[in-house]
This record gives sequence, C-alpha cells and structure tokens, in this order.
Amino acid sequence: MGEPRHQQQQRARGQGGGYRGGDRGGRGREQASLPALKVDDIRFSGDLDPELFNGIAKRCAATIGANKKRNKPSQLRRFYDELVMWQTKVGTDDARFQQVRPFILMLNAKAAYAEGRELVDKNFVALLERCLRQAEDARTLGYAKLFFEAFLGFYKEERPGENK
Repeated sequence: MGEPRHQQQQRARGQGGGYRGGDRGGRGREQASLPALKVDDIRFSGDLDPELFNGIAKRCAATIGANKKRNKPSQLRRFYDELVMWQTKVGTDDARFQQVRPFILMLNAKAAYAEGRELVDKNFVALLERCLRQAEDARTLGYAKLFFEAFLGFYKEERPGENK
C-alpha cells in the first residue's frame, strides 16, 4: 500500500520526520563534518596549566563556534548561568558541594537534551561534561566556572554579531 498521501506530501516538501526512523531531515549530518573537540587537556586538579583560561579556552571557543547552526550564545549562557548559580551556593564549602553535586552533574542531562533538540552540538556536550567531571570539590567547581567564563569570552570573539 505505501505511506498515506499526507506523509508523501510532507516528504516532498521536506517536512515530517519525527519518530518514524531514519527520516530525520538530515539531522546530525553537519556534526559528522565538524572536528572533534579535544578536551583531555582541561584539568582543574593539581597545578593548573597556565594556558587553561587562555589558549585552551580559546581553542574550545573556536571549535565550538565553528558550528554556525547550533551553539547560539544564548543557549551556552543558560548553562553558564546555572553553573554560576551552583558555584555561588557552594562557595568554598566542600560538604555543600558533595550535597549538590548530583544536581550539578544533571547539567549533563540538560546538555544531552539540548543536543537532541539541535540547540547545541556534541562538542559543547563534551566540553560541559569534561568540566563537570573535573569539578570534584568546591575549589575545582570554582575553576570550572572560571574556565566556562573564559570560554564564553572567547566565544563572543568567535561569534560577535549574535545576541547583542
């Protein structure tokens, strides 16, 4: 029999898709051509790399900024704002950090959801996950916040015309 006429018409217009399997309107293809972000040099424990808040943050901003279809500054700012909120609540209290760490790590789930909605890409998800995993106490959570702040500063340089 084939598919119903309205689905054929939607397909001809480039609409539809959804849960029906492989027809996702090209979703994800642009990610395959993007370079993978290297995150293993982002470390918040021990001696900090002198380039952590400079060269490393700038490289991350350049790689993530290359995807012009995703990673709008307003989306990235939402994640930063939540990280700042948690860092403010924790302050320098390691016990408080341990209490709220599950909620901080939940930012990874929120990033995965945003990726599924095509708001951010896999590189941003990898960056956020690396930063959150490196935050093991109140001090390193502060470093995660500072790194994200530096990243956003360089990101603005990469995409200056957006969200003025």
